[in-house]
Amino acid sequence: MGRYFGTDGFRGEANVGLTVEHAYKVGRFLGWYFGRDHKARVVIGKDTRRSSYMFEYSLVAGLTASGADAYLLHVTTTPSVSYVVRSDDFDCGIMITASHNPFYDNGIKIINKSGCKIEAEVEEKIEDYIDGFFTEDVPLATREDIGRTVDYAMGRNRYIGYLISLAKKSFKDTKVGLDLANGSATSVGKAVFDALGAKTYVISNEPDGFNINTNCGSTHIEKLQKFVVENGLAVGFAYDGDADRCLAVDEQGNLVDGDKIMYMCGMYMKDQGELNGNTVVTTVMSNMGLYKAFEKAGIRYEQTAVGDKYVFENMMANNYSLGGENSGHIIFSKHAMTGDGVLTSIKIMEIMIDKKMTLSELVKEMKVYPQVLKNVRVRNKKEAREDADVVEALRLAEEKLNGDGRILVRESGTEPVIRVMAEAGSSEKCEEVVNDIIDVIVKKGHAVIQ
Repeated sequence: MGRYFGTDGFRGEANVGLTVEHAYKVGRFLGWYFGRDHKARVVIGKDTRRSSYMFEYSLVAGLTASGADAYLLHVTTTPSVSYVVRSDDFDCGIMITASHNPFYDNGIKIINKSGCKIEAEVEEKIEDYIDGFFTEDVPLATREDIGRTVDYAMGRNRYIGYLISLAKKSFKDTKVGLDLANGSATSVGKAVFDALGAKTYVISNEPDGFNINTNCGSTHIEKLQKFVVENGLAVGFAYDGDADRCLAVDEQGNLVDGDKIMYMCGMYMKDQGELNGNTVVTTVMSNMGLYKAFEKAGIRYEQTAVGDKYVFENMMANNYSLGGENSGHIIFSKHAMTGDGVLTSIKIMEIMIDKKMTLSELVKEMKVYPQVLKNVRVRNKKEAREDADVVEALRLAEEKLNGDGRILVRESGTEPVIRVMAEAGSSEKCEEVVNDIIDVIVKKGHAVIQ
């Protein structure tokens, strides 16, 4: 991870960790970098945070000042930016979002012309430019070379049409619940499901700039669970702030997380002859129950570091067709270059309809190991994780588990947080070993006590 860019872009509290000056400089650099031998074209989307307007205008100012033309999708999803970049031949795309974070945070995700997250070397150059270390001249455009701004809402509408075209089955009369997280999915989700014939029931569909992810969406699935049961729905889908992840709720109100989604999709794609390499790509955070279920079904799996960018890199290197994270980033490489929450929903619906099975029936063979995940806000992630006493506490925790489970200590890629996760035969054992490690982090003074 760099000075500003983590595993999922440049993220921080608006006008604290991420300022309008940062955004302007990102725009200035990208407009120059992609416009050195032609007039650059950059497409921009944003989520519903109040600060997204501020960052949009700052990015546009920087881009046009460097001579690039900026095309505005307005409120849209991260995967829609990825789609528009590659389908409409833009030099790059920018998504303004802090994903599942609270409204006061924001972020800048940069997408290359192939629809993938921008290369690390470009991020490093942007960081050098922001900090004044970049050695090349980045001149201001003048006269007829100054860029312009173009309303490009049509790009978002074309993406909606693309999603609809991917559905192989009609959703006619199926009662579906959508929790749109008061975020990006409000511009896409209902339109897609209505067009496919579903009886669509929607919550968290009234963004006000401050309520994105607030007690709703994939980070607060309990709201959708209650909604599905109370309304007798066949299934529910919850998205995060920029709609690149999806969690599901079955007809009984039970959570179907990313691991269970990968399980059912992997099984179905294998049956259809669509699971390239007979392999699903996961991260180290996936549950042991997923791996045991895959082993029983004769499906191979690979593990990467946490972050859908690492999942995608592995998929591209090996021509795999399915991968994702238990948090709900699911990638279908035949159709998308990034996680896409609404696309994931469509795929789940297709399986339910084709197999004539409920969601609970489709995932019942995967038994989830008890898991406990706790986050510790720290002053310095690297120092906390590499502290000798923390390393020793991790070793002792592994001894306690004695092969019947696992424990993982890792740095968040987007927040000043250490994540401690354990899986074991019981929740009590998970709690015990996680708390042992957190106690050491706190005692050594790494934790920020709030």
